[in-house]
Amino acid sequence: MTTNSSTAEVSKEPSRAEERQGFDEITILWISEGMSCDGDTVSLTAADQPSIEDLVLGLIPGLPKVNLVNKVLSPSLGGEDFLAPYRAAARGDLEPFILVIEGSIPNQNIIEGDGYWTSFGNDPETGEPQTLNWWIDQLAPKAWAVVAAGTCATFGGIHAMSGNPTGCMGLADYLGWDYTSQGGLPVVNVPGCPIQPENFMETLVWVLYHAAGSAPPPPLDHMLRPQWLFGKTVHEGCDRGSYYEQASFAKDYNSPKCLVKTGCWGPVVNCNVPKRGWMAGIGGCPNVGGICIGCTMPGFPDAFMPFMDEPPGGTLSSLAIKPYGAVIRRLRGMTNELVNHEPRWRHNKRKLTSGYDPHWRAR
Repeated sequence: MTTNSSTAEVSKEPSRAEERQGFDEITILWISEGMSCDGDTVSLTAADQPSIEDLVLGLIPGLPKVNLVNKVLSPSLGGEDFLAPYRAAARGDLEPFILVIEGSIPNQNIIEGDGYWTSFGNDPETGEPQTLNWWIDQLAPKAWAVVAAGTCATFGGIHAMSGNPTGCMGLADYLGWDYTSQGGLPVVNVPGCPIQPENFMETLVWVLYHAAGSAPPPPLDHMLRPQWLFGKTVHEGCDRGSYYEQASFAKDYNSPKCLVKTGCWGPVVNCNVPKRGWMAGIGGCPNVGGICIGCTMPGFPDAFMPFMDEPPGGTLSSLAIKPYGAVIRRLRGMTNELVNHEPRWRHNKRKLTSGYDPHWRAR
């Protein structure tokens, strides 16, 4: 019996995850110079389970020490002082680090001649702006993990809609959906316009526990979203879902009933905001009267426009459920009326009518 020596060598070679020891310290390099409004960074400041302060102050047991570099949260005055850790990482002098990208990635290749779509600092030698694309090209191959924050960074979002002049795309579109970081992870996509604060922090903490060597990689779906956060639809967690079942549909935004006929896409959108709320468990689009416009989805915004029109499937599904819902609503109304009265034996008269028998014996 013969054995292929190269195959044997490969089989004995441990994976990168097996070779890796947990890190005691890690840097997060956050770049929000994609095509963006910086809304994801602003939203992040509202997180409290955990908060960004808990993370950087080392108050979460078992995590590495975290050095966060973000322009909104940085004490630096800016300029080259702020860019120093990014330049060190680009040279290979800073590791390990997690690269977080906020904003969609423009297509620099479609520009004829000079010019750029968005930049982050200037080249120290020439003084010319350094494009976001240049930074991603330098940092992504060296990053221990890469995280896309918000729908613009994950799938392109608003800036990548039909007719845009920038050729914008999501980070996985730019790096390739088969991209793998130094830590063996694909791009970790956390969509939202903006991100739900706890959704992002929960994902980041999982990645950090994985970096510490105390947790497996976060489970991601086929669009690289955290499965436990985006595995269910808005409708499945919506406070108004029972109204749909009873064919009780809102006709305006002041109604507490199901909003599907006023433009809500909740039945087909992967998002947990109605269950989680927005800040401190409060809010979430349908919970406060707002329709779901699909902002966490890869097809956003084009697939969901015009936003205020009833979704194509809404008419058919509402017609299909209308006869069933009407009957169920009527029967439940009758039962509700019945159980909204106390039993007749609860009274203050001189006779016991509850059915109690003092002479009854169990056999």
